[in-house]
Amino acid sequence: MGAGGRMSVPPAEKAAKSDIVQRVPHTKPPFTLGDIKKAIPPHCFKRSIPRSFSYVVYDLVFASLFYYVATNYIHQLPHPLSYPAWILYGICQGCILTGVWVIAHECGHHAFSDYQWLDDTVGLILHSFLLVPFFSWKYSHRRHHSNTGSLERDEVFVPKVKTGVSWAAKYMNNPPGRLITLVVQLTLGWPLYLMFNVSGRPYDRFACHFDPNSPIYSDRERAQIFISDAGILAVTYGLYRLSVAKGLAWVLCVYGGPLLVVNGFLVLITFLQHTHPSLPHYDSSEWDWLRGALSTVDRDYGILNTVFHNITDTHVAHHLFSTMPHYHAMEATKVIKPILGKYYQFDGTPVFKAMFREVKECIYVEPDEGEENKGVFWYNNKL
Repeated sequence: MGAGGRMSVPPAEKAAKSDIVQRVPHTKPPFTLGDIKKAIPPHCFKRSIPRSFSYVVYDLVFASLFYYVATNYIHQLPHPLSYPAWILYGICQGCILTGVWVIAHECGHHAFSDYQWLDDTVGLILHSFLLVPFFSWKYSHRRHHSNTGSLERDEVFVPKVKTGVSWAAKYMNNPPGRLITLVVQLTLGWPLYLMFNVSGRPYDRFACHFDPNSPIYSDRERAQIFISDAGILAVTYGLYRLSVAKGLAWVLCVYGGPLLVVNGFLVLITFLQHTHPSLPHYDSSEWDWLRGALSTVDRDYGILNTVFHNITDTHVAHHLFSTMPHYHAMEATKVIKPILGKYYQFDGTPVFKAMFREVKECIYVEPDEGEENKGVFWYNNKL
């Protein structure tokens, strides 16, 4: 082995194979949603209030611990060391609060308990604390799950067709440009989506998650948008009072830094789940719900898979059965893989590498040349 003989060949071959994009089949699968569900143990669909709340308590205990350490000890460090200490706190606390975000996301899917009122109450509290309009996002996200993979009706990270690419895109397709794109996307992407529907489904008029009259919502949903806005206003007012009492710098360090990390991870996770050269996208002539739900990819975030309650590496199962609690998703994923076969996509590429690769290669979609079926679109990795 030390001489580098035969043992050096398989890794090289494996690396070469991993660089080849194996497209997910785009034809109608030989199985149904019912076939997939039958393979999953029935207990995986059962929601437990004590178990669901245990994850809330777990996350809040860790968040409180990080808060206690930061507010009691960072100011005691020598002045230059306090800056990296606050950055480290923001990253760690942001990761924990991303887990809180995921639990609120579970509530939006009615996966927290058997009681809709309890799910809505917990989700509203947790998401409002993170400046997320719970009901507003709940309804737009539900439409994303109902239309995943559709070029016309999907709600988020809708890929552009070639004719829709802006003139500036080719000037940004270089290392500095891609870095700028990622920085803007990870820092401003979430608030821009909420306020201006950036990267969302195009509507015939202005769409905003804070506007009860937005075209995103139906008439019966508009009253709850006011409740979401009230939650955001309440937390914003609380932050204002904290700024008056503690100072703006204190609020930015204790709350602003972690929130920036939460928003960044939220955008990154969603982007990487739905952006991959192997995934098909469909126009209205080809799209159906099952193939659209399968047009997503599981990723590996290492230890953060656990911190994020496995939303990262069980996303395919989540799109198939969104009311399944996250604590059963790993078991479900294992049993459905043999049924899905080539329709299941997992990419173990390190996340840092993957995000630069996807922002470079996944610029627009178009159908393959010579294909009889022109309703299936792919990222063709060129500009």
